[in-house]
Amino acid sequence: MLKHWTTHAEYQQFISVAVSQLNYSQRKKLASYSDSLEKLTSLNLDPVGEHLRPYYSDTGRPALNQPEILRSFVLMMDQGITSLTNWVETLQSDDLLALMIGCTTDSLPPLGSYYDFIDRTWLQDSESQKNGRDDLLRYDKNHKRSNKTSSVKTGSDKKLPNRHPGITKVIADYAREGKEFHFYYEKLLQELFSIIAIVPSMELGLIPQNKATVSGDGTCVHTHSSPYGHKVCDCRDNGILDCTCDRHFSDTDASWGWDSDLECHYFGHTLYLLTHHNETLKTDLPLHIRYFDARRHDSVSGLVSLAEFHALNPDFPLTNLCLDSAHDNYPTYNLCNEWGIIPFIDLNSNRGRPASIPDKITIDTDGTPLCQEGYRMVHDGNCPGRSRIKWRCPLICGKVNSCSCKDSCSPSPYGRCFYTKPEWDIRLYTPVARGTTEYIKTYNNRTGSERVNNRILNDYKLHSMRIHGKKRYSFFTMIACINIHLDARLKKTKSKAA
Repeated sequence: MLKHWTTHAEYQQFISVAVSQLNYSQRKKLASYSDSLEKLTSLNLDPVGEHLRPYYSDTGRPALNQPEILRSFVLMMDQGITSLTNWVETLQSDDLLALMIGCTTDSLPPLGSYYDFIDRTWLQDSESQKNGRDDLLRYDKNHKRSNKTSSVKTGSDKKLPNRHPGITKVIADYAREGKEFHFYYEKLLQELFSIIAIVPSMELGLIPQNKATVSGDGTCVHTHSSPYGHKVCDCRDNGILDCTCDRHFSDTDASWGWDSDLECHYFGHTLYLLTHHNETLKTDLPLHIRYFDARRHDSVSGLVSLAEFHALNPDFPLTNLCLDSAHDNYPTYNLCNEWGIIPFIDLNSNRGRPASIPDKITIDTDGTPLCQEGYRMVHDGNCPGRSRIKWRCPLICGKVNSCSCKDSCSPSPYGRCFYTKPEWDIRLYTPVARGTTEYIKTYNNRTGSERVNNRILNDYKLHSMRIHGKKRYSFFTMIACINIHLDARLKKTKSKAA
C-alpha cells in the first residue's frame, strides 16, 4: 500500500526548516554538498507518485519513504558510492546526507526497502523468471561464445555482421504495427525516466520542442559475474577437478558478446542508448535506456529502442536520427521514412551497388554520381516537385582545379548536371545527401552517445558496481541518467548566473 507520497513542496519545506536549525559547522559542511542539494531540490517527484500508485497493493502494510528512497538512489550515485549496503550505513552516520534525501537519521528506510523499490519497477513476476540466482544450472550454460567469423571495417572499428539479417524486417514490422516486444520488463523504468527526466528537460529548454536530433549507439557492459558459475558440489574435495555438476550463476542474464573496441570476447550485456546533444550547453542527454543480450546486434537493438521510444514519447519531435554503420539496413530506412524521420546513417562499406540504379550512372560508394573524369559531383539541392536530387560539375563548382574533359562534357557554362532519385535506393539517396555540410554537421551529433556511455560507466561508476542481472543494471543506469539530466539543469542555472 502506498499510504503517503511526500510532495515536492513538503520536501522543500523540510529542507528549509532543517537547514535553519543547523549550527555553523554543519552549515559549512553542507556548503560542500551545495551542487548535490540543488540537484535534489530541483527534482520534482510528484508525478512519479501518481504513476507508481497502481503498482502498490490497496491493502497491507504501507510502503513508507518511497520518494525519499528514490532521492536516496540519486544522491548515492551522485556521491560516487557503488555499494547500496555501504550507502545505507553512510546515511545512518551522516545526518546531513540523510537530511538531503528528506529524512532524519532515526527515520531512514532500511536496506530491504531499497531492494523492494527496485523490484517494484521491474515488470517481471517470479513465475515468468526461469532462472534465478538460487537455481542450479548446467555447468556449460555460458561456454559457447559468439564466433567472430568475418568482420566489417568502419574506420578504425571492426563490427560483426548480423547473424540473422532478416530479423531487422521482422522488428520493423512489429514497430510499424505498434506491437509490444516480448519480455519487455523495462517499460515502467522507461516511463519513470520520461516523467522524471525527459519531460522536465523539454520544459526547461534542454531538449528542443521541435526538430530534435537523436543519436543511438550500443556499448559493452562487462559483468562481474563468472561465466563458469560457482560449484556447490563436493567433487573438488574428492579429487574431481573437472566435474560437470550443476552450478550457481550470479548473473543468469549475462551472455558472451564481441567487444569491437577491445577486439575480444566479453561476458556481460549490451547497453543501448538514444541521446540528444544540446549545442548551447555543450552537454549530452540520454533519452532511452535498454539492455540487450551481449550477442545482440546493434541493428536489432536500434530498431527495438527506436520503436519503444516512439511509443513511450509520441509527442517527442524526433526529426533527425544519427546511427553508425551497424544500422545500415533497409528496414531501418523504411521505418524512418514512414515515421517522418530523416536518417543519418554511416554506410556499411561491405555492401555493393544496388541493382535499382541505372547502369548509365557511375556512382561512388555512398551513391554520389561521378563525372567522366571520375570526380565526385557536387550536391546542388533537391527538387521536391520532381522528387529528385541535383548534382553539378565539380569543376564549375570549384571543387577541382582542372579537368581534361571540360570541353567534351558539356558546352553549357552552367556545367554538366546529374539527377538522382530517392526511389532508386532509399539507403543511398537520403533526404539530406551524404557528404554535404548539413549532413556532416548533423551526423557529428552521434558522438554524443559515446560520451553518455562514458559518463554512465565511468563518471557514475556503473562498471565499478558489483551488481548482477538486467534488473539491477537497468535500474542503476536509469538513476545515472537522471543524474546526467540534473547535471544539465545545474549547468544551465550556473550559466545564467554567470
